[in-house]
Amino acid sequence: MGYAKGRAKRRDILEQATAMFGEAGYRGTSLREIAARCGLSHPGLLHHFPTKESLLLAVLEHRDEVDLERVTAGRVPGADALRRMVDLAARNAARRGIVELFTVLSAEATAADHPAHQWFVERYRRVVRELETAYAEARDAGDLRPGVDPATAARGLAALMDGLQIQWLLGDPRLDMAAALDAHLRTQLKEDA
Repeated sequence: MGYAKGRAKRRDILEQATAMFGEAGYRGTSLREIAARCGLSHPGLLHHFPTKESLLLAVLEHRDEVDLERVTAGRVPGADALRRMVDLAARNAARRGIVELFTVLSAEATAADHPAHQWFVERYRRVVRELETAYAEARDAGDLRPGVDPATAARGLAALMDGLQIQWLLGDPRLDMAAALDAHLRTQLKEDA
């Protein structure tokens, strides 16, 4: 298989696995099912991803790479970095499968024996740390309202985004995740920020 064909097949596997893990979770999805959906034999799938765990981690890393690329493109500090979370929420509203994947797997991964447990622990540490940095930068630039603690605000924003995604997945027809995040940030950031 040529290099370009191999990359295309790997991308297809990641897309199909993303959809299936999102629909049935990690534990509810088998490598044989993913292989069949990709038009591969089980050994053919194992050529690209030797274990189910390696496939899961590749799916999660791919999702974060794509999102991080969009959110941090042309690294902006402070209030602008926080506003990019609103853009991410708007983007997620058009990617139900990705939101399902993240929500299902993050819930499953609360179990210490889940293969993605450590990945999610490290991801949340990184996300909260990056948000805290953005809030601190906004504070230092004079863009944060008095009394907003960067550490507390960072945890709150991460929790709000996750909670909105769950409510959205459960079918609240009035929910606009981006508008809700924007409204929240307006309570924390000064008008002219």
